[in-house]
Amino acid sequence: MIRALIIDDEPSAVKTLTLLLSHYVPEISELKSTNDPHDGLRLLKTWQPDLLFLDIQMPLMTGFGLLKQLPEINFNIIFTTAHDQYAIEAIRFSALDYLMKPIDGDELQAAIKRYTSKLSSAVNNKSLYNNFLHNIHVKDRKGFKLALPTAQGTFFYSPEEIIRLEGESNYTKFFFTGHKPLLISKTLKEYEDILSNHGFIRIHKSHIINKIHVVNYSGEGILTLVDHSKVEISRRRREEVAGQLKSF
Repeated sequence: MIRALIIDDEPSAVKTLTLLLSHYVPEISELKSTNDPHDGLRLLKTWQPDLLFLDIQMPLMTGFGLLKQLPEINFNIIFTTAHDQYAIEAIRFSALDYLMKPIDGDELQAAIKRYTSKLSSAVNNKSLYNNFLHNIHVKDRKGFKLALPTAQGTFFYSPEEIIRLEGESNYTKFFFTGHKPLLISKTLKEYEDILSNHGFIRIHKSHIINKIHVVNYSGEGILTLVDHSKVEISRRRREEVAGQLKSF
């Protein structure tokens, strides 16, 4: 069973999420809430929930400011937000979860399912949240670090260190400059969404490449990358990919 805490400065948002949780998430055995982030800090330290629903934008203290006040993070967080695209991208880069307001019941259930599946993995929460705080405070997206959780631990790479990604069923294999490849238990589509604003191009159903690492494009639709690997562009994507590489 799950002990959950809601921290959100909007009473209506707290009421709505409380109703959704009671209807859609029977796994929650205890639920507390507050509109005051300072009171939320007290509850985090004294009541110690398993799961926190944390609003990103609050006037007294932002969700980011609240996290910086904590000496350790031994619970999971699902962020809630109405719009902040930069924050959402920083969250996704950090392998964390969020819900868009107004919160949908099906999306809430999916987030809880991801939370319970994460409990069985050896992911270091503190390192993920530290990376998130790094990402949210860099001046532009070029400074983001991508969190890649594996059975051996979580690794953090800047987008420019990633040469290409290769899909293998429900897994994605990452290839880097100067580092060994990593196999991650997420689909290629998930990373296509995350990396699309960082110079990455889907060239095939099984391949995404970082265009800064392309060294040659042959007339037969073959790309050569800096690690000397060769990847074929699917026929239907060749014109689009050629245009993106030419503009780059």
